[in-house]
Amino acid sequence: MLGDLLEQEQGQATSTRVLPFTEGQPPTVEVSFEAKGRVLDTDITDMGTYTSVPRPDGTLFGEGQGVMMSADGDVVTWRGQGIGRITGAGGGSSWRGAIYYRSESERFARINGCVGVFEFEVDDSGKTSAQVWEWK
Repeated sequence: MLGDLLEQEQGQATSTRVLPFTEGQPPTVEVSFEAKGRVLDTDITDMGTYTSVPRPDGTLFGEGQGVMMSADGDVVTWRGQGIGRITGAGGGSSWRGAIYYRSESERFARINGCVGVFEFEVDDSGKTSAQVWEWK
């Protein structure tokens, strides 16, 4: 069951690159982004990087990690995995998956142990948006 909205953010892809090929494996694309938003009612800046690998059925498999910081210096790290699909000719994509958080900050203590389910969208110009709900 979905619970509370944990995170909401808007951002921009900052770099995209194709990782070195491995013989017999599909290509891997790496995307980095920066976003601003809110986690547990606190303003944050998020910096993350994920990889995207095409699968035979036309979907994408992605894995990512990042760090979020509040203006007061509170830090949250995250790791996630998801399934995506290409939505446009310019690199747009739509993702659904799970995300796991970790923080030493008292402000974000509640997020430790939470499993989040996310929607992450990238448009053809690289603009990103994300929403994460607690999975109870």
